[in-house]
Amino acid sequence: MQNSVSGHPPHLLGIRGEALAAKHLRERGWTIVERNYRLGRREIDLIVMRGETLAFVEVKTRSGRRWGLPEEAVTARKRRDIEAVASAFLARAGPGDMDIRFDVVSIEIHVGQPVQLEHITDAWRP
Repeated sequence: MQNSVSGHPPHLLGIRGEALAAKHLRERGWTIVERNYRLGRREIDLIVMRGETLAFVEVKTRSGRRWGLPEEAVTARKRRDIEAVASAFLARAGPGDMDIRFDVVSIEIHVGQPVQLEHITDAWRP
């Protein structure tokens, strides 16, 4: 199934978006702790750390607004899934004395236009 705007299958658009998000975060001083951290079928796209802050990051990439803004795809169910995976990660890694937050990186890629990327910090609280 091709995405008519970008000409790429949707999963390739997502892979590109995650790479752009990781690059953006690294350029702002974040260390990538994990990429695509899984618990069964559930996943967190990026787990990053800067100073005393550990952020669980969901990346949403779109090539158009047919389905709304990218961040609107982070539904209540998706947030619960991310929170469950985050809990498993923290149980394994030990939270230490860290500030924990949940972020979203929203990316829009339109042919012939600059990439639009927004890092929404502390996007929700469990």
